[in-house]
Amino acid sequence: MEKTIKRYWPVFLIPTMAAFVIGFIVPFAEGIYLSFCKFTTIRDAEFVGLQNYIDAFKDATFPDAFKFTTLFAIVTLVLINVLAFLVALALTQKIKGTNIFRTIFFMPNLIGGIVLGYVWQLIFDAIFSKFDTALKLNEVLGFWGLVILVCWQQIGYMMIVYIAGLQAIPEDIQEAAMIDGANRTQRLFRVTIPNMMPSITICTFLTITNSFKLFDQNLALTGGEPLHKTEMLALNIYETFYGRVGYEGVGQAKAVIFFILVVVIGLIQLKLTRSKEVQQ
Repeated sequence: MEKTIKRYWPVFLIPTMAAFVIGFIVPFAEGIYLSFCKFTTIRDAEFVGLQNYIDAFKDATFPDAFKFTTLFAIVTLVLINVLAFLVALALTQKIKGTNIFRTIFFMPNLIGGIVLGYVWQLIFDAIFSKFDTALKLNEVLGFWGLVILVCWQQIGYMMIVYIAGLQAIPEDIQEAAMIDGANRTQRLFRVTIPNMMPSITICTFLTITNSFKLFDQNLALTGGEPLHKTEMLALNIYETFYGRVGYEGVGQAKAVIFFILVVVIGLIQLKLTRSKEVQQ
């Protein structure tokens, strides 16, 4: 088998590499080039240098979207990971029906973001109509509506990762801590959480990147209303590119800035959490 694989590896590698280059590398490189151009289609692109980036930073909605997205990412990072860890901790205890509960908690993650957005919009509007208001009329309600939606969708997925991490902790360590007289709280903070750092790294990374990349839920639930105050970065880029005539290059420049931002934040987070793994 090994000889066959070594002989025919190009048959398996070349199609995959070709698909990756055609589907990702080429469009990505072309997107970077177009961010320095003024265009309506890729055939009439005219190089304008850094003007698109200057216009992107001059657009008042862009820094506002960044602030809103950052606040949203921080809140959801804490809520999703804390709640997912607590649920995972509860469902790894010896209680009946844990498999059923795991399935129920995970199911929202299988529903598309657009569908979730419209469903939760109907739920929120039905509630807020009794108070003579609506989700799209109030910035604070829109923010917490998005937080609730995303938490409801993603907690189940992060729960699965945390359950895998909890089950990977050797029982000998827990037993040794019990013999030494450690109570539940001490075992949680001195044994369980330190040994869960790889899972925490994964869940933290996924939560942060998903929060910054959030688009379909934002589009369906609030649409950026009122007056772009609940507009996140991905939706702001979409509205710039498709909603403003002649701003396609600016939208593309925003997309490049957005990409760099997500990569930098993701790398910083990975470095911080992985350093904790090494220390443990």
